[in-house]
Amino acid sequence: MTRSLTKFPHNDIITLTAQAADYDLAESVGPDLRLRDLLGGELDDLADLPLAYGSAAGRLDLRQAIATQHDVEADAVVTTVGGMHAQFLIASILLCEPGDEVVLTSPHFPNTRAVFTAAGAQVRTLGLSFDHGYRLGAAALAAKLSSRTRLVCLASPQNPSGITARTATISTILREMQDICPEAFLLLDETYREAVYGTNAIVPSPVYLSPRIVSCASLSKCHGAPGLRLGWAIIRDAALREQLILGKFNSVICCSAIDEALALRVLNRRDVILAERRQHLAQNLACVAEWVAAERDAIEWVPPDAGALCCVRLRASAFDDAAVSRFYADLGREGVRVAPGDWFGEAPRVFRLGFGLLTMPDLLVALERLSNVLRRTA
Repeated sequence: MTRSLTKFPHNDIITLTAQAADYDLAESVGPDLRLRDLLGGELDDLADLPLAYGSAAGRLDLRQAIATQHDVEADAVVTTVGGMHAQFLIASILLCEPGDEVVLTSPHFPNTRAVFTAAGAQVRTLGLSFDHGYRLGAAALAAKLSSRTRLVCLASPQNPSGITARTATISTILREMQDICPEAFLLLDETYREAVYGTNAIVPSPVYLSPRIVSCASLSKCHGAPGLRLGWAIIRDAALREQLILGKFNSVICCSAIDEALALRVLNRRDVILAERRQHLAQNLACVAEWVAAERDAIEWVPPDAGALCCVRLRASAFDDAAVSRFYADLGREGVRVAPGDWFGEAPRVFRLGFGLLTMPDLLVALERLSNVLRRTA
């Protein structure tokens, strides 16, 4: 009998990497940085960059730049090939015994669940409700914990909703974990944490609360550099940090020297880059809010706390199941793409709307086309 190869499950979110749309509202990023934004028209010191193996932990000055933003020591930082690489290594290290459990909230980025199931873990899912604004409750999460829990994974802000977990909630969860599963770690995906709107304050990373917290992020979302496959994990537990470095060495050895050098340039220009992008996100979010208000008979939404994304729901009073299917089919004919909720474990009538990638003129066109589809399919 031929053995089936199904270790990594298929999810249609992979189409984001293979197909183009005229007006892409499915993406969760802001405008892409260009190489000239970092080079200033000259190669200067990069021309002499040795294309050699780097450190398994990551380039020291880059780790220091990351550490400074999180108020930790550089030795607590390990660079990875994107944020998902950090999650993959954590899963491989912590979820290695039969019956090991991980607690994950839903909706969630599907790749995160995939790395846990690929590691052979039992995934216990806490569903977060659109009707309650996707807010995380400590008591509800604690009810999912058991003595077999080895990892709790939270995204803050969440993907696809953009909702941030309150620091007080995380602190309560840590206390519950200490009582129920004291050897477990809390993995925080903070990829969107700095993608706030305009002059809104950035919520500090809760990584300082406990050595049992691991924070991971990357340059893909807030900084507009997904083409630099550069992420990181902040790990204050020495034994776990050593294992992650060894896991990185045994899988990819080190990060790309070019990616790390350019990543350092991004972080050295962090204030300018983030300020420009936060203004862009604030303007586009305001545009989306006006659009939702104008279409309130057909749709409703959960306003995000941060990030270039939000969740929108087709009202049941206006869309039956057949109309929901027509909505997605008609969007394709309009050249507009959104991210269906079932990509993330949510109901199909919910979709992720990414408002960060497009310029304001293109966003206005895309939303108008969305409105046309809403009127035709409701």
